[in-house]
Amino acid sequence: MKRLLIVVDYQKDFVDGALGFPGAEALDGPIAEKIAAYRAAGDDVAFTLDTHGPGYAGTQEGKKLPVPHCIKGEPGWRLYGRTAGLLQSGDPVFEKPAFPSLDLGEWLSGRDYGAVELCGLVSYICVLSNAVVVKAALPEAEVSVDARCTGGPDPALHKKALDLLETLQVTVTGRER
Repeated sequence: MKRLLIVVDYQKDFVDGALGFPGAEALDGPIAEKIAAYRAAGDDVAFTLDTHGPGYAGTQEGKKLPVPHCIKGEPGWRLYGRTAGLLQSGDPVFEKPAFPSLDLGEWLSGRDYGAVELCGLVSYICVLSNAVVVKAALPEAEVSVDARCTGGPDPALHKKALDLLETLQVTVTGRER
């Protein structure tokens, strides 16, 4: 069975930058280990990058979240830590101006992945919305999220997101109850 790991927005601005939060840096080791395990098994790894331009403040998101972040080419847009060093030239990378990636869904559609796992940030925004995209593109694939490799600044919303993912038939592993 062909497997895919999607690393969602594990970028500097979400770890130690404009929208960073305590504990986000601790996800780097587990995410890096997961990437290495997928590669060792001969499986695929893809990345999404939250990507905005200098006109961010005038966008719908910018009006509702007036914190410039992940501006393409700036340091906060880059992948964080060890995870950054594991990006390989052949890996699919999806720059996305919104929470979910339509390009990711279109790329996945018709592929033969039997299992897709997501990790990264933020659990209750981009991880959740991209998990829904994966379910739409590959309705018969086993979709999962490892709770040890995702998080968000609001612990209550993080827990609710994990609950909601399970309701959407996404398997949540590594979850503390």
